[in-house]
Amino acid sequence: MCSTGHCHPEVVRAIQDQAAQLIHMCGTDYYYSLMPDLAKKLDEIVPVQRPTRTHFANSGTEAVETALKLAMHATGREKFISFFGSFHGRTLGSLSLTSSRAAQRLGFKRQVLDVVHMPYPNEYRNPFNAEDCGDGGVVQGAVNWIENRLFITTTPPDEVAAIVVEPVQGEGGYVPAPAAFLKELRRICDEHGILLVADEVQSGMGRTGKMFALEYSGVKADIVCIAKGIASGLPLGACVARADLMDWKKGAHASTFGGNPVAIAAALKTIDLLQRELVANSAEVGAYLKNGLEKLMSKYDCIGDVRGWGLMIGVEFVKDRASKKPDPELRDRVEIETFNRGVILLGCGANSIRWSPPLILTKENVDVALEIFDEAIAASI
Repeated sequence: MCSTGHCHPEVVRAIQDQAAQLIHMCGTDYYYSLMPDLAKKLDEIVPVQRPTRTHFANSGTEAVETALKLAMHATGREKFISFFGSFHGRTLGSLSLTSSRAAQRLGFKRQVLDVVHMPYPNEYRNPFNAEDCGDGGVVQGAVNWIENRLFITTTPPDEVAAIVVEPVQGEGGYVPAPAAFLKELRRICDEHGILLVADEVQSGMGRTGKMFALEYSGVKADIVCIAKGIASGLPLGACVARADLMDWKKGAHASTFGGNPVAIAAALKTIDLLQRELVANSAEVGAYLKNGLEKLMSKYDCIGDVRGWGLMIGVEFVKDRASKKPDPELRDRVEIETFNRGVILLGCGANSIRWSPPLILTKENVDVALEIFDEAIAASI
């Protein structure tokens, strides 16, 4: 039930049943009932104005590529706005959006698409100046950056096809976007005929304690990109868009194995489990985990911030809370010490650790993991 492929037994059975029927079939040139079944289910749950249409792919980066092509096709425009710290994939189109690390771009020359990047509204590390922020904090700062800087200098709004945003930045440090900022993005897009694309590849499918992180703001996107947890580890991506946008001509976009029947069977069972119990479990156990991490923050001055929703929580390591100076070396030591004690965690951003466990996690599992994390920090400082 997570991006690393921890499959629930019911998902495994659904996969086995479907695979047994499809031994001699490959590709998606012919009709089979599971594909429209999943499209109908996504139409019900994805935060996009209904009716929707869905293109199925094999991965997150393919879903993003679909969104980029669709935005250009639907608007006739070619420019995009993305955010520093973002990760949208490593294929050439999505790589133009990605900016979480220079290593991901090194050696690939100029970006393929016309993308301008701007700071992400991080409430712990406000990247905007006081004049831009006024009384509105990072939200006002980000809005001013778009409307009073980009739109009047390098990026005329009537040339922008889409603003592409992660409702929770993943690789950039598990940083949730303020709800007010996402509402302002919706307003800006509506005023200028720009499409709002939400990349929910990492934050979607129950990860944050809601089916999609965008739900915390009440905002509906024009296009939503999904992958990772949608099929419990099997290769499946989906680009869900307003039906009036996805009206491109036959042959404009396709994928040989995108939406293969076995992966779709896994996705249907995954969504069933999410709706039945696992989104609620993510919210409840995630709150329990976050509370435990906040207790550790009160114990250790090297933890500067604990943030996130559900089972998508970031812990940021600093030299001390007063200075907020990042401590990536300590983060790396804690990651290794935790691994050596039997818990696998991964870094994100410059100096944060991500908690992104399977959605079947229990409070008892959390107690053990927090005890190990406590020991790892003590051994690392």
